[in-house]
Amino acid sequence: MGAKRVVIGWLAVLAAVLFATGAAAAPRALAPAVPMAGGRIANIRVEGNRRIEAASVRSYLLLKAGDPWDPERVDDSLKALFATGLFADVRMIREGNTLVVKVVENPIINRIAFEGNSRISDKDLQPAIHLRPQLVYTRTAVQDDVRRILELYRLRGHFAATVDPKVIQLSENRVDLVFEINEGPATEVRSINFVGNQRFSDSTLRGVIATKESRWWRFLSTSDTYDPDRIAYDRELLRKFYLSEGYADFHVISAVAELTPDRDGFIITYTIEEGPRYRFGKVDVAIKLKGVPRSQVLPLLTVHSGDWYDADEVEHSIAKLTDELGNHGYAFVEVKPEIVRQRKTRTIDITFDVQQGPRVYVQRIDITGNVRTLDKVIRREMRLVEGDAFNENKLQRSKDRIKNLGFFKKVDIKTRPGSAPDRTVITVEVEEQSTGQLSFGLGLSTADGPLIDASIREQNFLGRGEDVRIGGALSLRAQQVDLSFTQPYFLDRNLAAGFDLFEVQTSPTANFFSGVTPPYVQFSYGGSLRAGYQISEHLRQTWHYTARSDDITQVQSDAALFIALEQGTHLTSEIGQVLLYDRRDNRLQPTSGYYTSLGTDFAGAGFGVKYIRSKVDAGYYYSLWPNWVMGLTGEAGDIFGWGGQPVLLQDRFFVGGDNLIGFEQAGIGPRDTISGDALGGNEYYTAKLALGVPLGLPKELGLSGSVFANVGSLFGNDQQHITLTPTDLEFTGGRPPHIVDTSALRGAGGVGIEWHSPFGPIEVDLAVPFLKQPFDKSQFFHFSFGTRF
Repeated sequence: MGAKRVVIGWLAVLAAVLFATGAAAAPRALAPAVPMAGGRIANIRVEGNRRIEAASVRSYLLLKAGDPWDPERVDDSLKALFATGLFADVRMIREGNTLVVKVVENPIINRIAFEGNSRISDKDLQPAIHLRPQLVYTRTAVQDDVRRILELYRLRGHFAATVDPKVIQLSENRVDLVFEINEGPATEVRSINFVGNQRFSDSTLRGVIATKESRWWRFLSTSDTYDPDRIAYDRELLRKFYLSEGYADFHVISAVAELTPDRDGFIITYTIEEGPRYRFGKVDVAIKLKGVPRSQVLPLLTVHSGDWYDADEVEHSIAKLTDELGNHGYAFVEVKPEIVRQRKTRTIDITFDVQQGPRVYVQRIDITGNVRTLDKVIRREMRLVEGDAFNENKLQRSKDRIKNLGFFKKVDIKTRPGSAPDRTVITVEVEEQSTGQLSFGLGLSTADGPLIDASIREQNFLGRGEDVRIGGALSLRAQQVDLSFTQPYFLDRNLAAGFDLFEVQTSPTANFFSGVTPPYVQFSYGGSLRAGYQISEHLRQTWHYTARSDDITQVQSDAALFIALEQGTHLTSEIGQVLLYDRRDNRLQPTSGYYTSLGTDFAGAGFGVKYIRSKVDAGYYYSLWPNWVMGLTGEAGDIFGWGGQPVLLQDRFFVGGDNLIGFEQAGIGPRDTISGDALGGNEYYTAKLALGVPLGLPKELGLSGSVFANVGSLFGNDQQHITLTPTDLEFTGGRPPHIVDTSALRGAGGVGIEWHSPFGPIEVDLAVPFLKQPFDKSQFFHFSFGTRF
């Protein structure tokens, strides 16, 4: 019995302990004081809300007063409130039959700031994040924005960047959010390697792609920083390059970017498969249009049997066929190339299948993204308008024309179905960029010596596409101030009209390195009106009227008598035109194509000097091999007086320097035998044959070489026929002056180097004359340097 009582006693003690423990633990384990089951909800009370109305909180709950107590629906209501992102904490408690919802509201963002960023501006960071002032602050949203900022930095090549968000508590449950950014160094591309290339070297392929290896001279470029999007673009550049060289089976197997162990650079490896090289085999056209025989369109093709396969030329042939047939009334033509590979003979047979396509018309053209630029500025560059037959080639040309305006950072044109199966809607999306320029230039040349210029230009004045420029230039040879205005579509027509005002002081025959004081100074001022229009895609006509005053002044005592005789002011009223036909692939650095222009000027319209001047320019460019471009250019001019008036000094031609390398500025042509001063001529011609030669250096250095020969002549001077008076001869001490004048050919040959440097173009030419006259002035070294910032 004693042992039994002891056991019972211990059991009683244990039961009491367990009861006490359970009673204490129960309220902590079950947050509500009363179980969330049994009975009905009599009332719902919201506590802790400051900014959000109680009714709004109740609207998120999945139960309401009068509903039975349901633990699952209470739990779902709790999750629904958290999902709103409005609350930092939510608790639900049952007090009797009242459901108490206790909330802690998330603060409102008062201000968002970025600190530590220098490579990416606040203006570029702001669009990358989703949070904005007056929105609710949540940790999840902040972390998402941190990831977005880091992604933006990775796209700019900064893989070591870190972002630390800081919250500054303010009154009334508001916060300032600050993203503290440590940008770290840019992650550069240490090396670019290629695996599988046999036909082309690594250095050649590195010149094809946009990504470059890190080098000291790329300090002003971002092409040597790692960018995943650029790598994808490089794959496409490689594909296009090989397809243009005849490798129709080429493909990029992989492009792998590996981070170096020190995490400050990438090694990129492209694994490629070149495949065999193909030539064009059978080339034919299958045409199914009435009234258009095969023989009529076959000459339009730019691909020929036996040539190396070139995908670019295939596209060019399609464009030519589409354009030509469109001009003959076949607006809905479709040209599809049918390609058959003959792997045994390594040829590609191609048949251009030409047939009538589906009839689709442009229903509407929508333009978005232009905040400042007027819609009509964009619409007038479109080669399609509402109601036109839809043409993919014209749509691409429209995109190119809008890009060439220079007003937009991004241009994207999309199409979508219209209100009917034969209707399409074109959407033009643009992103504007700054079109104003404030430029300041420095330079040095053998003709002008040190020079400086400055200008203010707005290419999209008031968003109307108008071009306004005010500029000035100063050098040892010339000083100039000018104002120009151009309206590219005058009266909403395809007519570019504008005016120019100018004031120029120059010494046409001066040479900076000669050390000789210029024999005279020419001071000119005036203005001109001009208008130009496209006759066709490649043919342009320009007209102008110029009113000018020229003053020959500051004539030196030892200057030529023929210069002194023309001292004074002369007025000019001139009407002129220029007709230009241009088929060059690039106007600044052409590699193929040709151009020719004819200009004529008639002076004496109403008043002033009287002359008729003509000038012809032409050029032809041909690519012999990649980076070997041959260029043949030439120009000729003629001027003669009418109404018994001779051609005056300020209107004559001068040759030498930039237009005939190997000779000084005004180094050839009629010259006074006593003073040696150049007097200019009435007729001239020059021609230059140059071969661009690769220097074996990386293409991105911007260095190119050339071997050239140029020839020319300047002759004819009306002053040699004038009769001098005794008063005139007093100027020369009684010695009768004489003009040496000959149409003999002059020529010089040499080599040149051009560097498209970060500071501007630098040109250096070394030339030696091989044909010259005793009175000509040669120049072995010719250079020019200029920059603009």
